[in-house]
Amino acid sequence: MEFYGLTDRGIVRKQNQDTFACQELRIMDGALLIVCDGMGGARGGNIASKMTCDTFCGTFLESIDPFDDMQALAGHMKLALEKANESVYARSGQDPECSGMGTTLVAAAVTPQGAAVLNIGDSRAYHISRTAGIRQITRDHSVVADMVERGEIRPEDARTNPNRNLITRAVGTAETVPGDFFFVPLKEGDMMLLCSDGLTNLLEDDELAAVILQQTELEAGCEALVRQALLKGAPDNVTAVLLRM
Repeated sequence: MEFYGLTDRGIVRKQNQDTFACQELRIMDGALLIVCDGMGGARGGNIASKMTCDTFCGTFLESIDPFDDMQALAGHMKLALEKANESVYARSGQDPECSGMGTTLVAAAVTPQGAAVLNIGDSRAYHISRTAGIRQITRDHSVVADMVERGEIRPEDARTNPNRNLITRAVGTAETVPGDFFFVPLKEGDMMLLCSDGLTNLLEDDELAAVILQQTELEAGCEALVRQALLKGAPDNVTAVLLRM
């Protein structure tokens, strides 16, 4: 199992409010991956994403046991989410400069048995294989995703819809936040991509897969994804984390 992550401010934004982490889980021959995309003012988004990433990782790492199965890992992720949400929500209420701040979160706890995936907001996780192609694991918590589900707009129109940046769920904006969980079986050679919407707003799923599968090294894959986003104007921060079994 190998992993690599990369983030870039993009061309338009003055600050990078994305945060990511890749943590080896030695006790279970696995890895913890997380991407957070912050929102809220000049400072708030950056603080929310970093607080969430740090608190989530710290809580999860303190909780795990070598004999945990997928359900147990999901339980640890739920606790880590609760702790992160509590810390960001409290800071938002105490610091006027951080009022209303929040962040998306997508995380994957990966072991040789597969991955437990959690998401809040519109940062995504994908499963990629050379035989089956690319599949989005997570479902966006966003206005346009709800519109697509109700049949009000076509999936191909979601990318250009004026409401595309409005999310319906975020860490730190309320006292509690529910997360969606997914369990993904993984085979040797399978890959996972975790990323912020600064990437997926610019590249279609098939483009993501094509860029990744053209590279033999994960570092080169992340660099190629960010480079493609920059070539398309990168109006937002761009983050990509890749893992290969």
